[in-house]
Amino acid sequence: MNLQTGEVMPARKGRIRSTASLLAFSLGLTATLLAAPAQPKGSADQPSNKPHSSRHSWFEIGRASWYGKKFQGRRTAGGEKFDMNALTCAHRSLPMGSWVRVTNLGNRKVAFVRVNDRGPVPDNRMIDLSWAAAHRLGIGGTAKVRIERVTPNDPELIASLMKEGEPPLFPGMPGVGGGRLVGVADR
Repeated sequence: MNLQTGEVMPARKGRIRSTASLLAFSLGLTATLLAAPAQPKGSADQPSNKPHSSRHSWFEIGRASWYGKKFQGRRTAGGEKFDMNALTCAHRSLPMGSWVRVTNLGNRKVAFVRVNDRGPVPDNRMIDLSWAAAHRLGIGGTAKVRIERVTPNDPELIASLMKEGEPPLFPGMPGVGGGRLVGVADR
């Protein structure tokens, strides 16, 4: 194309037409996908026996262990004092301050825990839970669990923590491990 006159040069006409056609097709496909109605719950794309499958795609399945009294009050890798009565965990690679939903696959009990430490030390373990988290999940030694990363604004996480009277801590905000969620009771 001649930029001064706007004329299309004969040797490039075919290439410009195919590029324009491809662009038009891409825009049409994008508009179609955006205008498509959302799938209702329980549809073939979202089996009802897999809760949270549309919101949480990352998960791990492996063995969980717990740690408690021996480490009480010591500094975690995240810099805070370890509290065996808090719902926290140690994980090798998840970012400090991130939240995970832990499900005990033996009894289906669920707990939300915040990553504040690194570990576990044994290679055959995936996650180390605080005593409180292990107790909530019914774990006395080790157990097979599924962990899913959740966002701090996950409705189930917020409901769970508000029920316990512990507002969630958000990573990156001031305070030990994060800031507080301001709820109705705080106003």
